[in-house]
Amino acid sequence: MSENAVMRVVLHAPTPDALLRARNNAANLLREAPKAQIKIVVNAQAVVAALDSPHETLDAATWLCPNTLQRANRQTRDPLQVLPHGAILELAQLQQEGWLYVRA
Repeated sequence: MSENAVMRVVLHAPTPDALLRARNNAANLLREAPKAQIKIVVNAQAVVAALDSPHETLDAATWLCPNTLQRANRQTRDPLQVLPHGAILELAQLQQEGWLYVRA
């Protein structure tokens, strides 16, 4: 990666434990590479965990799967964001765009 390239990392969290790891991974990465772009993509059981356990700094970088949100019959809360389509499609598209994928 060239010196001028911005590191773009997508962390995938499908479980509550994975969400905790993703938040820790993101915080650690941003501490060491503050210019990195981070997206935490949350689906499956981690969606309810994200809704029920706010994170002061990383919720703004957290994206929820709309399919899981609908199945859970829940609404999002600020600053969490809802993906425009399912998490798996989003993960595939981000990788196609050059984002680095990490399964938390």
